[in-house]
Amino acid sequence: MSIKLKDKNVILWDFDGVILNSNDIRDIGFTKTLENFPKEQVDELMKYHHENGGLSRYNKFRYFFEKIRDETVNDALILEYASRFSQVMLNRLINKSLLIEDSFKFIKENYRSMRMHIVSASDQNELRTICKGLGIDKFFHSIQGSPTTKIDNVSSILEENKYKKEATVLIGDSINDYHAASKNGISFIGYNNINLKANVLNYIESFNAIIS
Repeated sequence: MSIKLKDKNVILWDFDGVILNSNDIRDIGFTKTLENFPKEQVDELMKYHHENGGLSRYNKFRYFFEKIRDETVNDALILEYASRFSQVMLNRLINKSLLIEDSFKFIKENYRSMRMHIVSASDQNELRTICKGLGIDKFFHSIQGSPTTKIDNVSSILEENKYKKEATVLIGDSINDYHAASKNGISFIGYNNINLKANVLNYIESFNAIIS
């Protein structure tokens, strides 16, 4: 199907799986960070991770300790594991070969005529470092990530920039991205996750389906 964007002038982009082919590497990040724990517990965490692509690592590590291991944890421990995870990521994700050619071509061709922001569940500092290292930060008016939730980041972008909701669209690859758009009253386009196709109104296989 084709989708018209002629009434949209703001795009909010998810990052992992939409701009960067990084989801498999994120898997490595969790397994490496938790390699000293029982495999069956890590496998359970990975299942939760795959089912909740739009949630931050902070939520996922807390789920691991509190729900899977039934342990009480403080914020300091969650931050420690998030930091370990970040180190694994930075060593692997600043790699231009991981950029998704389909979406990145669209970004380069349209960033001057549309205002673009990244809104990701990835750690904000890490995300900005990766985008700078890849040389793509110049295409975006802001790069927002966790620990602030995606719903709250979308809300802040809309409010601070006084964007019209009807002129804004979020492009993502998870049901949590869809929820972030829906909660904020903006349009959503699903991409690069066939499981979304049956659950969202607008889904594209390629950005060739976008009509500006």
